[in-house]
Amino acid sequence: MAEPPRRARALLLAGVAAAYLAAFASLYVQVPGLYGRDGILPARRVLRLSGKGLWEQLRDFPTLLWLGPSLGLDTELAMELLCLLGVLCSFGALLLEPLRDSLLFALLWVLYLSLYQVGQVFLYFQWDSLLLEVGFLAVLVAPLHLLSGGAPAWRPHDGVTLWLMRWLLFRLMFASGVVKLTSRCPTWWGLTALTYHYETQCIPTPAAWFAHQLPVWFQKLSVVATYVIEVAVPVLFFAPIRRLRLFAFYSQVLLQVLIILTGNYNFFNMLTIVLAFSLLDEEHVGRSTGRSKRKSTGSWPPSLGSFLSVLLELSTYSLLLYWSIQYFGMEINWEKRLLESKVAFTYHEFTTWLRAVTLPLVGLAFLSLSWEILAAMYRCACVRGCFWKLWATLQWVIFATAAIGVFAISLVPFTYIEQESHGKLWPGLHQAFGTVQRLQLVNSYGLFRRMTGIGGRPEVVLEGSYDGQSWTEIEFMYKPGNVSRAPPVVAPHQPRLDWQMWFAALGHHSSSPWFGSFVHRLLQGQEDVIRLLQVDESRYPFSARPPVYIRAQLYKYWFTSSAEGSSSVPWALPGGVRSPPRLGGGQAGC
Repeated sequence: MAEPPRRARALLLAGVAAAYLAAFASLYVQVPGLYGRDGILPARRVLRLSGKGLWEQLRDFPTLLWLGPSLGLDTELAMELLCLLGVLCSFGALLLEPLRDSLLFALLWVLYLSLYQVGQVFLYFQWDSLLLEVGFLAVLVAPLHLLSGGAPAWRPHDGVTLWLMRWLLFRLMFASGVVKLTSRCPTWWGLTALTYHYETQCIPTPAAWFAHQLPVWFQKLSVVATYVIEVAVPVLFFAPIRRLRLFAFYSQVLLQVLIILTGNYNFFNMLTIVLAFSLLDEEHVGRSTGRSKRKSTGSWPPSLGSFLSVLLELSTYSLLLYWSIQYFGMEINWEKRLLESKVAFTYHEFTTWLRAVTLPLVGLAFLSLSWEILAAMYRCACVRGCFWKLWATLQWVIFATAAIGVFAISLVPFTYIEQESHGKLWPGLHQAFGTVQRLQLVNSYGLFRRMTGIGGRPEVVLEGSYDGQSWTEIEFMYKPGNVSRAPPVVAPHQPRLDWQMWFAALGHHSSSPWFGSFVHRLLQGQEDVIRLLQVDESRYPFSARPPVYIRAQLYKYWFTSSAEGSSSVPWALPGGVRSPPRLGGGQAGC
């Protein structure tokens, strides 16, 4: 059998530790302004005493913050301590492989879950749920050696738990591709989504301006590539041929790297790449790090198995190319010297296809999991010594049962993409999912479901005044405001207020009830909230005295064109233009 992927597991666990480090450190500096006693949404209001005992409170609302009053800590200070402990533990696990232990990852998961429970709207992002799910799986994947003091050896059942990471990556990517089409968003169906995406995403990077200047035919081709990578390629995660899995790995990494270059999505894309490490094997990681044991080259003529493997691999690539051309109407326009593409299927045809493949894909995944379980059982049988054989078998039974349980429960959120398949699941799975849902063990995903900002990027701009006549703009550090300022590079930090301001601009003010509290804190001159906007006090126009009035106006922003950027805007500062306010926001006074 193939050599166990010890290095791939080590890379994956180090990546999870890095994602935790970014998440805890980013949240720590925002806790006072978001959740402090004078913050936007004070966390202490979430933890209301109900007369129940401690264990009942933990069961109904699992967070370590219930212990704060017993330790003499208010909620804000307790949150900061949890963040600092998370930073310390994750940093240690990132640097030292012996600390990448199941117990340490269990602690990190409990810490982040405790913060998530009181995070309210500022922590309800898909990547927060993804981090909790990945963090829980890391508890199963990581070795348990801190108590025994042994080396992080590969256990016979580790291939089973590592497979759960692969299954999570499949659910994430496949659902993200499918929802773009089930949403009926005209830009995704017209393959024009990326002509809007770079300027309308929450916090673009400087490279987003350059990507926005690419020709339309290339943007359409990029959408086609996105569909292929997110919908078709994930099936190869379960391929028995390692080169197909490596092809799937590099496809996913390519997509995530391009997203990182053009958008600030905190630790999310890094975490997705970390999940993709589950596709790697020991030989490939060893070659990449220069530590691979050289294998003798294959003899000639090749064996029948090698020949069939190559034939199947080439057939897979050919089918991917053929289906891409067939279903996206790809053809070369020789007159214009470009590659044209269009969606060549209807919504009804797509939903019919989705209904036909959803449950078979579940079956394919189950076969893949079954193979891993059987392979692990064989490795247990190969363990020397009667006692160690029994010990390995007992662990195999426990972890195989856990893997089957996690897989079964995850079918509930996975089949949200197709309601008929969702309704065919055993009712017991729905009940089990409802039981563990508050723990964020398994979640549903679907990124960039609809493209926003068609006809201009909506942006809420705050202005303050002392007399109600002369207004001064209140700039944020990260979100678009001053059109002459270059888009920043923020990741892996996530400015959570800036993100919610982006959502606030997309809907009615009633869908952002936190906004009134935010404006109220600015009128009070609360320093912790002001630091969410500007760390440098000199850049906040009302640092000496809070404004008497604050108003919010909705502008529309566009990136400048390449011609405008080269003349009116320096190339190093690709900015944008904005229209006069289309809608006046609420004006507040002390």
